[in-house]
Amino acid sequence: MVTAANTNLSRYTDEHAKAGLDFAFPAIETWQNQFPAYEILIDDPEFTSVCPKTGLPDFGVIKLRYMPRDLCLELKSWKEYLFSYRNLGIFQENIVNQILEDVVKACSPVWAHVHGDFRPRGGISTIVEARWPRPIVEPPNFALKR
Repeated sequence: MVTAANTNLSRYTDEHAKAGLDFAFPAIETWQNQFPAYEILIDDPEFTSVCPKTGLPDFGVIKLRYMPRDLCLELKSWKEYLFSYRNLGIFQENIVNQILEDVVKACSPVWAHVHGDFRPRGGISTIVEARWPRPIVEPPNFALKR
């Protein structure tokens, strides 16, 4: 019999949550930017990865929009970087944040925005977004006012 007490047992472990983050992602190559203050949008409509819990494939669209500072991302290298996720077990939230971290590391943009739109599985789709510089977030104040 299923009770309220045993429905709270987590089937996801810390290992699932961290899955894929220790992977040696390939470096993203760059080239010297020639112009100031413009935006680049790179769209990958056929992004794939693997759910670390179920082993089932995940499909999505990854969009990177950034303003280059001194360096631009080289597109063939970018494609090869995204291909490294193809057979990697990693959560969708981690994908978007890892991509943002690797873009910042590669080209130190003025700003960057990664948008991951992951296709439905089991009737649920997910959109994850991450921005650089990362916003400063104040912790919520849960103190009750009287």
